[in-house]
Amino acid sequence: MGCRDVHAATVLSFLCGIASVAGLFAGTLLPNWRKLRLITFNRNEKNLTVYTGLWVKCARYDGSSDCLMYDTTWYSSVDQLDLRVLQFALPLSILIAMGALLLCLIGMCNTAFRSSVPNIKLAKCLVNSAGCHLVAGLLFFLAGTVSLSPSIWVIFYNVHLNKKFEPVFTFDYAVYVTMASAGGLYMTSLLLFIWYCACKSLPSPFWQPLYSHPPSMHTYSQPYSARSRLSAIEIDIPVVSHTT
Repeated sequence: MGCRDVHAATVLSFLCGIASVAGLFAGTLLPNWRKLRLITFNRNEKNLTVYTGLWVKCARYDGSSDCLMYDTTWYSSVDQLDLRVLQFALPLSILIAMGALLLCLIGMCNTAFRSSVPNIKLAKCLVNSAGCHLVAGLLFFLAGTVSLSPSIWVIFYNVHLNKKFEPVFTFDYAVYVTMASAGGLYMTSLLLFIWYCACKSLPSPFWQPLYSHPPSMHTYSQPYSARSRLSAIEIDIPVVSHTT
């Protein structure tokens, strides 16, 4: 594998990272993290479902798409611990993932617009293609962990709420969106790690570029004659011709 070019693995990881960050944005803004279904036995009334998000709360009648009650100040009065943790975890995960995307882009640009003759200064610098992709992979893994852990906690916290009150709480599809996005971040991290491990020269330092020796150090040799291949010292003996 020629690792000094932009490969499908790095491009695919970058696109997967963008899609995962977009999914985290959607999961953060969706008002569909938890449903509270209130069932009435009065035939003249409709059942009511309260959709709880991280920032807003919406109450709808069954069969209606309009919010009967839309609370835009819910973010400041959240009384459920798992949603409160998600208010901090998801934006933090998005920031980490965006930083990883930036590093991944810098790494691809360093590879695509490199000089034909590598520079020894670049070889000693931490900001290089291999280093950027390695750190980006670590950040993607961290962002996936930060977003996945509290999202899974929502499922278990639902069980706690149903035991504490009544079995009327269910988690909604925003949980699935966030968990799928976290899985995409893990996949992005895995692709970058595979690229790094497959392309990295083992004798080189851990985060240095993909060279087994300093790239600007070249050895030059002068062409040898046929006689110099037999001996390290070449002696030219002049030939004197006598004329009569």
